[in-house]
Amino acid sequence: MRIGELARRTGTSERMLRYYGEQGLLRPARRQSGYREYQETDVRTVLKIRMLLAAGLNTVTISEVLPCMIEDGGVLVPACEELAPVLVEDRDRISAAIDDLLAARNALDAMISAVRRTGAPGDNCEALSPLGR
Repeated sequence: MRIGELARRTGTSERMLRYYGEQGLLRPARRQSGYREYQETDVRTVLKIRMLLAAGLNTVTISEVLPCMIEDGGVLVPACEELAPVLVEDRDRISAAIDDLLAARNALDAMISAVRRTGAPGDNCEALSPLGR
């Protein structure tokens, strides 16, 4: 299949599919015309890549993890035990980012509560003028 069909079937842009190829995550064959030729297995590979990206992994880590994923569920096979420290590091990085986001949300919640407690009308709030609000 050509890149347009793979993009349609995976919900991924053609540009991102080319990027996955540049990163070594996809290795399509080339036709004599130079067009990339993708296989049915590439559909599943792209979906796995998207899942791992959504989990917060970078493409370098994905290139290490991807060969260790079984076809049917995204579970690491036992042969990939050496990746555990890398995955723990990524999980810890993601956990720290979540903690930072939760702290930011809590700060916003506190500000919202404070504004609502004052009961002052906000129509003349000069702080919003530069924001066009």
